[in-house]
Amino acid sequence: MRVSEQQRDLTPLAPLGLGRLRSGPVRSQRPLYVDLLPPCNAGCPAGENIQAWLALEKDGDHEAAWRQLTADNPFPAIHGRVCYHPCETACNRVDLDGAVSIHAVERFLGDLAIEHGWQFEPPATRTGRRVLVIGSGPSGLSAAYHLARLGHEVVVRDNGPEPGGMMRYGIPAYRLPRHVLDAEIARLVTLGVRFEQNHRVTDLEAERVEGDFDTVFVAVGAHLSKRVDIPNMDAKRVLDAVTFLRGVETGEQEALSGTVAVYGGGNTAMDAARVARRVGADESVIVYRRTREQMPAHEEEADDAEAEGIRINWLRTIKDMGERDLTVEVQELDEHGRPHGTGIYEMLAADTVILALGQESDTAFLRGVAGVEFDADVVQVHPSTLMTGAPGVFAGGDAVPSQRTVTIGVGHGKRAARSIDAWLRSDEFVKAPRHDIIHSDRLNLWYFGDHDQRQQPELDPVERVKAFEEVVAGLSEQEARFEAGRCLSCGNCFECDGCFGSCPEDAIIKLGKGLRYEFNYAKCTGCGTCYRQCPVHAIEMVAESEFESEGAPVPVADAVERG
Repeated sequence: MRVSEQQRDLTPLAPLGLGRLRSGPVRSQRPLYVDLLPPCNAGCPAGENIQAWLALEKDGDHEAAWRQLTADNPFPAIHGRVCYHPCETACNRVDLDGAVSIHAVERFLGDLAIEHGWQFEPPATRTGRRVLVIGSGPSGLSAAYHLARLGHEVVVRDNGPEPGGMMRYGIPAYRLPRHVLDAEIARLVTLGVRFEQNHRVTDLEAERVEGDFDTVFVAVGAHLSKRVDIPNMDAKRVLDAVTFLRGVETGEQEALSGTVAVYGGGNTAMDAARVARRVGADESVIVYRRTREQMPAHEEEADDAEAEGIRINWLRTIKDMGERDLTVEVQELDEHGRPHGTGIYEMLAADTVILALGQESDTAFLRGVAGVEFDADVVQVHPSTLMTGAPGVFAGGDAVPSQRTVTIGVGHGKRAARSIDAWLRSDEFVKAPRHDIIHSDRLNLWYFGDHDQRQQPELDPVERVKAFEEVVAGLSEQEARFEAGRCLSCGNCFECDGCFGSCPEDAIIKLGKGLRYEFNYAKCTGCGTCYRQCPVHAIEMVAESEFESEGAPVPVADAVERG
């Protein structure tokens, strides 16, 4: 007898008396719990698992949150103040009511750790291998921390009187108080890192042999200021920004007076102009040859400078210096956005000029090392391992091609430490795989509602230019937990019970706090209700064919025991 197409598609009935349903749908897809990469994690140059430590802080487990954070970045009290938080720019909550104030929560945890004296756990074993780190700025300190945690003996040599590099001698105290910097570095000493300050390295090979070092990480900062020739320039009236900021920190810089003109448009220029006001200048002005949109300084740096009364002269370049004034030429942009002179000149009062035109790294001591290659002042390294052309010599931070920020330097230090550890153990360095980044278009933002960001209080601009007191204050414990609670947990289950409550087949098993859930596929029909309601896209529907080991999909209802 001929079987119709309709009859052919019917699932065969099970014999009576077996305690099973006798018919049911054929599942074509099944739900899977997934862990996707949140954009904050992906955007962090230091490689922090931001979502994980925010979740711990939300639960009020401050020390666990701090330890999760410092597994990747040893300096949360520093980064909570000076990092430009690209994680917040990437935050999916921007599309709802404003980014999570990640840096503020990070600062809270860092300050709390200092208050309570929390220390890093020492390594379980020691390897007996010795590593020389040259430079005690953010990249060198980060590498020293991670290498020490891995059990290696670390010696940091630096030509400055105190460790910290540009964090100490370039970032003003009103942004990074020195007691905070000192406390974060002190933990490294307790961990076993040895610091040798006022030590200038001139012969790398000699240092390596005499100290019996197995490998070297070069993390020298960009301390050499770029110069420019200006007609009639009087050296007594002209300072370079790096030397000026360093002199203020060490107490060697004399007080200023009158009008100070800062030439440049980067973060260092903004700092120099703000510091000039604090050391006596009646007025600070900035001269920059491009537009605000083109300036290398971060937007908030320019905002803070202007809030303190500093005038920024956009599209201007210095052409000549008089006894107490400057001749500046007005610029305009061509069709490619490049500035050029217009032949229109203006006079600008200036008793002192500070040049902030960029810095170069002092890498001259590497010039004679076989295999090390350069591009101008920076060292060429393998993009993944950060090893130079010389075996066992690694470099990072300002010494290599990259943006020059504290957070990028810290990220380089962590990456270099892992590469150095693999090299010392004769293991192949394996780069972490990239994961699927979850964006807001895959979230159910309606679930969360509006909760505005907690704001950090700031000193009044009129008062803050009088001294170096910290400008921005931190969050309270309640505010920090509230802010951590604003995290959307993008792409990762946070146990909201939405799937558990919405499943029409009772196919989801709740495993207990912190253990999430699992699917009972014997009951699941693949309807996708759990997937559609999940607010954070922690569930995906996958074709059943990807799980079949043999034959056709099992009819779901026939597989479920009922008796």
